[in-house]
Amino acid sequence: MARGDWSKLDESDVRVRPGKGTRPRTKRRPEHADAVTAMVIGKDRGRWTCAIDADPLRVVTAMRAREMGRVSVVVGDMVAVVGDVSGLPDTLARIVRVDERTSVLRRTADDTDPYERVVVANAAQLLIVTSLADPPPRTGFIDRCLVACYAGGLEPVLCLTKADLASPDELLAGYAGLDVPAVVTRHDEKPEGLAERLEGRVTALVGHSGVGKSTLVNRLVPDAALATGVVSSVGKGRHTSVAAIALPLPLAGGGWVIDTPGVRSFGLAHVTADDIVNAFEEFAEAAEECPTNCGHLGPPEDPDCALDAVVTEGRASAERLASLRRLLVSRAGGAE
Repeated sequence: MARGDWSKLDESDVRVRPGKGTRPRTKRRPEHADAVTAMVIGKDRGRWTCAIDADPLRVVTAMRAREMGRVSVVVGDMVAVVGDVSGLPDTLARIVRVDERTSVLRRTADDTDPYERVVVANAAQLLIVTSLADPPPRTGFIDRCLVACYAGGLEPVLCLTKADLASPDELLAGYAGLDVPAVVTRHDEKPEGLAERLEGRVTALVGHSGVGKSTLVNRLVPDAALATGVVSSVGKGRHTSVAAIALPLPLAGGGWVIDTPGVRSFGLAHVTADDIVNAFEEFAEAAEECPTNCGHLGPPEDPDCALDAVVTEGRASAERLASLRRLLVSRAGGAE
């Protein structure tokens, strides 16, 4: 064939340079059939502490696998782990997958921050620890914690401490319309009723400084300081007070408490009014009849809100609606 005579070429004359194929790159990832399931119980500086099969006696340190990219991994997550899962000193496993979450406790830095942060995953309930005196209860903070629960799929539980200093009756009456379960504790008594509510479940704890949350944790988990040291060992012995830590409960039915000392308040920029209303079954259907962008606060802000009709027709109490709207006001920027 004369040089430059392209008419006599066929597909057998085509040459493909090695490494320059046209096949599209695959996005398939390893299946990791040998992965074991673990619960994330702590995090410090790019390392996660995981309990294999949620067994507090089988703890390993793991890093996030490269193929996961920047997928969020938080305390409470159930993950798939591969590699060295012996838990021996200086060993490191890899987290290759995060299972679907059943609940999330989220917050934003403030009510204008569009970036939400998942604080805890898969907790069944949130224990909102509030003292009845010294310091006095802050109902705004309680309300915002309730909003975070309803939006994230957690069951809220009020834990009122220091009942030896003040009566809980007035505060409990203020939340009667929400049917929130409550446990009352005293400084001079063991929290027997509280242990029963936590047994066999994963519970996150939140509360302001001075309300007695640390005292509760130490009573519920006598070896809390030791357990915290094990969880924090990935940080070379440093105990971090700004990260959530899961601690196993020494109860017959097991269970975990997740201490969240870094959560002082909840920014609720990620929560909509409908998120809250949908948590109240008796009002959720009626809310669909409300005008677009209805805040469900009722007159004068939302004169055409359909929630009032639910009360008028006797399908819910006025106290229940008032409590719901108090949470909506809190979401919109009420004081803590």
